[in-house]
Amino acid sequence: MVPGRRWLSKRMGNLEIDEDLVRSLVREQHPDLAGLDLREVDGGWSNQMWRLGDELAVRMPRTPDAPTFVRKEHQWMPVLTPRLPLPVPTIVRIGEPSERFPWPWTITAWVPGEPADRASITRGEHAADSLAGFLRVLHQHAPAEAPADLDHGGPLKALTRGFEQWIHLVNGTGDHLREVWEDAVSAPDWQGPSTWVHGDLHPANVVTVDGTLAGIIDFGALCAGDPASDLAAAWLLLPSGADTRFLTAYADTDEAMIRRARGWAILRGLMLISIGRAGDRGLPGGKKTWGPAGRSTIDRVLASI
Repeated sequence: MVPGRRWLSKRMGNLEIDEDLVRSLVREQHPDLAGLDLREVDGGWSNQMWRLGDELAVRMPRTPDAPTFVRKEHQWMPVLTPRLPLPVPTIVRIGEPSERFPWPWTITAWVPGEPADRASITRGEHAADSLAGFLRVLHQHAPAEAPADLDHGGPLKALTRGFEQWIHLVNGTGDHLREVWEDAVSAPDWQGPSTWVHGDLHPANVVTVDGTLAGIIDFGALCAGDPASDLAAAWLLLPSGADTRFLTAYADTDEAMIRRARGWAILRGLMLISIGRAGDRGLPGGKKTWGPAGRSTIDRVLASI
């Protein structure tokens, strides 16, 4: 998710991704998989998702930015995946652009579980430890050629426009949120080496099993940047009060990083509310389950102050 973009105007136009199209692409490019059962499942913003058999998933990009995200995953996920301590959607096959579909697409391993916007985390301490362990491994020094993405890992103050665009969506807490936001953007910028960051850790991009974190999905926003972007997950994903456990387990933080992380959490919480409202109105790309997740995020940030 990229704060500040005009989400609802960036769909694929008249190109419809339906079962016939997906099945024909699999049959033409990966005929050995063509006999597997195919069924659509709920996807994210950038990709439409299809289950392929019991162990695979087809991810079809459906926004103009999505092909860039797909190529990024193709290049970098094979490097990162082997050392990550939680299940992630390992790329199994790559679909090439063709006359039928103009963008690259992927077949990945299916990560079992339910997205956290529909099955929230309830075992806070267990999930906090798992998330901290995952991020400690991911947040390693990124090479010079790693992709940069200011919207997902850059200086937080550059995203003030997104905050101002969405702050009107909350009633009664706007003044308090503005105080937290201004504190976050006034915190010193990240001065350490750029590290790998997931860049988009919100509830629809993780899965849960038995009330705890079971996998991390959608690495389209992967970039080199400020790890505070990912530490926002303390309030985006975990139940109230688990942020302290998470930050203690992650260990390598300072006051400025935590202040910036709260700012990232507020920004993504407001974005989730915006997309949730679009879902309530039946607009393309809207997600009804994202609104409650966003409001819970805002509540948890304010409770942590």
